[in-house]
Amino acid sequence: MPAAALKPKPLPTQSTHRRPVLFDSPYEPVAKRPLPAGRPREWYVAHNRRLKAMRLAIALLDSGVHLPGQAPDETIRGTAERIGMRPPSDTTCHMVRALMRYSR
Repeated sequence: MPAAALKPKPLPTQSTHRRPVLFDSPYEPVAKRPLPAGRPREWYVAHNRRLKAMRLAIALLDSGVHLPGQAPDETIRGTAERIGMRPPSDTTCHMVRALMRYSR
């Protein structure tokens, strides 16, 4: 009898494709903390711009926009309106596309 016939078959992989993944605990957002004091104003502006761009990139990915070429400024601004955010500037729209590009 060949040696391959004596080996037990490996168990099938556990795929989450057909069944949802259960979490141990419910999702809770991280508690917000105040930003550190004493930084220049430009640092706070850039920090908040990055946070806004990240939220918009996540919302676009969730809505099915997966490539930066699929996200012109109008689409990004429409997504911002839909999730209750003020319309982003041209710079923030550019940052959203950059985030989508580098996440691939």
